[in-house]
Amino acid sequence: MTNDHAFDNIPTTCITDALDSTNYMDGTIKPLIEDWHVSGPAFTVNIEAGENISVLEAIYKANPGDVLVIDGKGWTNHAFAGDFIVGLAKTKGLNGIIADGVVRDIRGTKELNYPVFCKGTTTAAGRKNKIGQLNVPIKCGGVYVSSGDIIVGDADGVVVVPKSNAALILEKAKTRLKKDEDREIKVGTDIDMVNEYLEEVLSKNKVRRPL
Repeated sequence: MTNDHAFDNIPTTCITDALDSTNYMDGTIKPLIEDWHVSGPAFTVNIEAGENISVLEAIYKANPGDVLVIDGKGWTNHAFAGDFIVGLAKTKGLNGIIADGVVRDIRGTKELNYPVFCKGTTTAAGRKNKIGQLNVPIKCGGVYVSSGDIIVGDADGVVVVPKSNAALILEKAKTRLKKDEDREIKVGTDIDMVNEYLEEVLSKNKVRRPL
């Protein structure tokens, strides 16, 4: 079992490595500001393309620390939220919003300094004609997500850690991070160490072409 902040300082690259290069969302889902990082348990939202009433319901019902993960069907013509709705999520204490859709009021949203990961922006508001579903299995950015799965997002993208093996993946990711840090320290910027490292990797992978 992992605590609510266990993945806060783990890069998505290390988590993806721990997951054998699976469960990462499509690269079009990016943070509106590169420095933003988000992690926490998923609160899933399934909406019709262009709708957003269930986003409001989710903000009302989700717990502080949750990350809203919205299956918006990849729709980019209408926003699932603007700065006002994003501000509601921030005030409610949610850790962030992930969606395969778009927002509007981009300047105001960025000024909130609150993690929003999405496909971009539009000028058109979302509609409120159809009610979606909450806390159901969804597919966002090409990845299946269930409520309670751990969501981690940073400048490289978004990864989903199944809640059933979150503790194991966390330990693997920590091991990978330590390995990366140790390698960087060992190799550094010394040309001899760089060549030694490259020779080792090429030899290990049976690349033996002459210089």
